[in-house]
Amino acid sequence: MSLYFFRISTGRYSGAADQPYEFEDRDAAWTEMSEVSANLLASIARNLKPNAKWCMELLDENKKPVFRISLVGEAVS
Repeated sequence: MSLYFFRISTGRYSGAADQPYEFEDRDAAWTEMSEVSANLLASIARNLKPNAKWCMELLDENKKPVFRISLVGEAVS
């Protein structure tokens, strides 16, 4: 079992978690991260401004990024 931390870069829940989460392996950690992100994305997308970015990262026990999921609102003209 490995320890991981979640970190969100934008919004009211910004920052890294103080408490680690324990997962059996990287696949299990990715599954949890993708499910958590899926639950948050609808409300985040509704409030995302043009040229803004929301990002969730999963950090290892040394707080180094392992996975990242990002949502970007881009103005293209």
